[in-house]
Amino acid sequence: MIDFAGRGILLDIEGTMSSIAFVADVLFPYARRYVESYLRDHWNEAEVERARMLLAQDVQTADAPWLSGAAPEQGLAPLCAVVYRLMDADAKATGLKELQGLIWREGYDAGRLCSHVYPDVPPALADWARRGLDIRIYSSGSVAAQRVFFAHTEAGDLLPYFRGHYDTTTGPKRVADSYRRIAADTKLAPSTMLFLSDVGAELDAAAAAGLQTALVVRPGNQLVVQEHEHPRVTDFGQIRLPE
Repeated sequence: MIDFAGRGILLDIEGTMSSIAFVADVLFPYARRYVESYLRDHWNEAEVERARMLLAQDVQTADAPWLSGAAPEQGLAPLCAVVYRLMDADAKATGLKELQGLIWREGYDAGRLCSHVYPDVPPALADWARRGLDIRIYSSGSVAAQRVFFAHTEAGDLLPYFRGHYDTTTGPKRVADSYRRIAADTKLAPSTMLFLSDVGAELDAAAAAGLQTALVVRPGNQLVVQEHEHPRVTDFGQIRLPE
């Protein structure tokens, strides 16, 4: 049990609000299965053109054969090879995350995907929102992926609870400046914000930026060896707010 009397809660997703198994065993394989057909069908759409540009930046090339203006028959095969390589490396690459989010959105819209969230998450979000807390998400997944994830959960549409979303375009999750930027965007003092994550290095970075922190321990999460000590919770109900 931890006590929190602040004004904002910043949340990780994987291993914190949803199981690592859902992301690893459902979402990632789904994106891999459909990446080629999705790119072929949506190649010239603005969102896909943006993802192709970001993927070129991810691999640090200015003359990739899949950049804007390229025909699918020229760029599809080399782009898919890059995407598969980044997926295999579990890269936190902005372009990869952008593309995965687009593929997942189509899957959610078609009813093929439904997001897992832990049972304690929906009632906690409802209680925090009722109390007027500023609830936001910070994930390596793209903002678009975050929105579609929470709009289609087993508990229904949870998206209205969140006032903001942040991804790697804000900065790496293990860098303190990223959390300073988020705090500035919320217009809240960092000391009044609580960051919840299952990754010790992310919590260390948030703490260095002045945020309060708690390590979320869920079934199936990796054992965390903490460089610095953070309070631990196994359920969002263990976060005690003032009456």
